[in-house]
Amino acid sequence: MIDKRNKEKKTNSALDKFVEELQEKMWAGFSKTVVDHAQNPRNIRSIPDPDGNGSFTGPCGDTMRIWLKVRNDTILDATFWTDGCGTTIAAGSMITELAKGRRLEEAKRISSDAVLDALGGLPEESLHCATLAAETLEAAIRNYLDLTKETQRNLSTKTKSK
Repeated sequence: MIDKRNKEKKTNSALDKFVEELQEKMWAGFSKTVVDHAQNPRNIRSIPDPDGNGSFTGPCGDTMRIWLKVRNDTILDATFWTDGCGTTIAAGSMITELAKGRRLEEAKRISSDAVLDALGGLPEESLHCATLAAETLEAAIRNYLDLTKETQRNLSTKTKSK
C-alpha cells in the first residue's frame, strides 16, 4: 500500500512538473501581469440590468462584451466576457480594472496603449487584443450615453405632453 502511494506521488509530481514546464513555455515572452490576468481574470461576468454594454469583434475573430454600472457619471462596476485567447482575456480583465471608479469622460480616453502599459506590454502578434478591449469599452460607454439621452428625451416628451 505504501509503495502504491509513493508511486502515485512520484507520478503526480512528474505530471505537475510537466504541466509547469509547459505553462512556462506557453507564456514565455509575456509579463507576469499578463499571465496573472489571463489565468486569474478579474470581472469576468455579466451584470444583470446594466446601465450600458457594448460588444466588439476584433480582426482575429475574438469577440468581447463589456457591461457597465454607472452612477453620477462614474463607472461603479465594469465586467466583461470574451470568446478569445489568453491575451484577450488579460486585456479584458485589465481594461475593466482601469475603468472602474473613473468618470465616463476619463474612461472614454483609456486607449489600447494604456492597456498595454498596464499589462507590461504584449508581443507584436497580440497587440490587437488591447485594441479590442479599448474599442469594446468605448462601445459600452457610447451605449450608456445613448440610452441616457434617449431616457432624457422620453422624460422631456412626457413632461411637454402634460
